[in-house]
Amino acid sequence: MTTSFMAYIDESGDEGFQFPGSIPGNKGGSSEWFVLSAIVVRTSNEPKIVQIANRVIGVLGKDPRKDLHFKDLTHEKRVRYVTELAGEAGVLRAISVAAHKPSLDASKFDGQKHRLYRYLTRFLVERTSWFCRDHYRSSDPGDGTANLIFSNRRSMSYADIKDYLELLRRMGNTEIDWNRINPSQVQPVPHKQRRGLQLVDAIASSMFKGLQANPYGQTEGRYASILHPVTWKRKGQHMSYGVKVFPGNSCLELSGGHSWVREAFGA
Repeated sequence: MTTSFMAYIDESGDEGFQFPGSIPGNKGGSSEWFVLSAIVVRTSNEPKIVQIANRVIGVLGKDPRKDLHFKDLTHEKRVRYVTELAGEAGVLRAISVAAHKPSLDASKFDGQKHRLYRYLTRFLVERTSWFCRDHYRSSDPGDGTANLIFSNRRSMSYADIKDYLELLRRMGNTEIDWNRINPSQVQPVPHKQRRGLQLVDAIASSMFKGLQANPYGQTEGRYASILHPVTWKRKGQHMSYGVKVFPGNSCLELSGGHSWVREAFGA
């Protein structure tokens, strides 16, 4: 039986813990924030994802034969891009998990390859499973589960991601609804091969731009704020559902420049 949902997953930022100033002479260093995002869509709506992406490409005047990357766009085109996505609440929902790395115990993550990525995957898959549980009906096509389609990273072992999810299922100490998630349904796919991955790139990048300060200490929360209509809301709340901050919302106060999160999502 086919799956009922597709979850396209991409990240923004890096997993390092060598922040500017922590090492003498290190002016660049790691990002303070790392974001993992998903767009969830019914499998039956998959053709609409392609249509949305193609429309965005046309509106932005980009070459349809090339990959669409949010980072390559001007501010004006980024605003138009997310405005186009914000009107698609009938097709997709966005979920983002953001880690403020300076608030974490670096010894638990730094030097352990992709441990932070896997940990955020757990939070993201939890929320994806809740979304699928809330929106699946027995009369719907498919088996109620979701394909987890990751934007392929060369350094990542997706067999490890499958094994990690399988371990979580055996341990039974997560809030993942395993009726909606099957670890065998993890698929790494190159960014350029699926339009859904190009759209979720915009979601992850928008959240990252709103959280990560630029070299002048400024954040740009406009993109993520515009995406408010497609950001998943459950029980009347965006926070902890469509937007999850790790290790907690207090990180937004510690890092500064994030009043837009409260204004957009009620944090």
